[in-house]
Amino acid sequence: MVDPLTELLSDYRPRGAAEIADLARIRDLVQAVDDPWSRVNPLHVTASAVIVHPASKRVLLRWHARQQAWLQVGGHGDPGETDPTDIARREGAEETGLPDLALWPDESQRHLVHAVIVSVPAKREDPAHQHADLRFVLATDSPQDARPERPDAPLRWLTFAEAHDTTAEDNLRETLSRVERLINS
Repeated sequence: MVDPLTELLSDYRPRGAAEIADLARIRDLVQAVDDPWSRVNPLHVTASAVIVHPASKRVLLRWHARQQAWLQVGGHGDPGETDPTDIARREGAEETGLPDLALWPDESQRHLVHAVIVSVPAKREDPAHQHADLRFVLATDSPQDARPERPDAPLRWLTFAEAHDTTAEDNLRETLSRVERLINS
């Protein structure tokens, strides 16, 4: 049986020099360690998603206090999780309360939108490290049901132009541009 992460990475075609370099590091990580999701690795895999409401062409961003930035939803795999799309969907549901999240534009396809390595600052006993973040698109038909998981993690529905202006992260702006092209096609 092929590991979902290995299969996803083998099929993915990066765009641009930065993503080519990041994807090479991610593939090297997956080959070098037993568990690329493990937080003991200074570079470890995470999965995230840009949540969209296709009918209104809006995107949902979440405030991340640790990063001090408006970002997409996502995070670490739980022990035993190996499918990046399942992790992105679970994290999305936990962070937004949206029960109907589906891979978009096609639920039957695991469409990786962007692979990027991001630095994460130290926090208490957790040292600075890097996430090899695999980014997907999830859609909801009930944007009004979005609820933050915590008071310090508010959510905002934005147009793509507003989302570009709201985030300070260039890598997320690239992800948003890719998703915007998909939603407008």
